[in-house]
Amino acid sequence: MAVTFILGGARSGKSQLAERRALKLAAEQNRPVHYIATATASDAEMRHRINLHQKHRPSDWLLSEEPIHLTQAINATGHNAIVLVDCLTLWVSNLLMQCDPKLWLAEKEKLLNCLSQVSCDDVKEIILVSNETGLGVVPLGEISRRFIDESGWLHQAIAQEADNVIFAIAGLSQVLKGSG
Repeated sequence: MAVTFILGGARSGKSQLAERRALKLAAEQNRPVHYIATATASDAEMRHRINLHQKHRPSDWLLSEEPIHLTQAINATGHNAIVLVDCLTLWVSNLLMQCDPKLWLAEKEKLLNCLSQVSCDDVKEIILVSNETGLGVVPLGEISRRFIDESGWLHQAIAQEADNVIFAIAGLSQVLKGSG
C-alpha cells in the first residue's frame, strides 16, 4: 500500500492538495476514489465547513462518514479504491472527547497497524490529511495540551510509515519525504 500523508495548518490548502492528488491517481490508474470524512456537524459553522468540502469533491467519489472507527471504514473501501481520509485531527478530537482512553489507544493502534499493512492489505493507495498542530503555542487547558501531544505523536508515527509526507502552506506544497 502506498501512503501519502499531507500536513498543514488551517486553510493551508492541504485538502485541495489531497483532492488533486486523488483525482490524478484515479485518472492515471482508472480507479475510484473513496473519501472518508471524519467531521461531525455539531454546529452551524461546522456544517458550513463540511458543505464547502462537499462542493469541492467530484460527485462520483464514494463517501463514508466515520468519526470514530477509521480503520474499519478504510477496510470497507475495497481493494481497488484510492482512499482519501480528511482529516485525522478531527478524528483525534472525536476520540479524545469520548473520554475513554482505551478507545483512543485501540483506534490509534488499529490505524498504525493498518498503515504498516498488517490489517489493510486490500487498500493500495491511501491519502491522509491532518492539521499540523506543533507550530503554535502550547495551550493552557489540559484537554488541549493532550490533543496537541496525541496529534503530534500520531503524526510522527504516520510519517515513519508513509511513503510520501507533504507539508502544505499558503496553497503551496513542500515534500518532506518521498517523491510527493
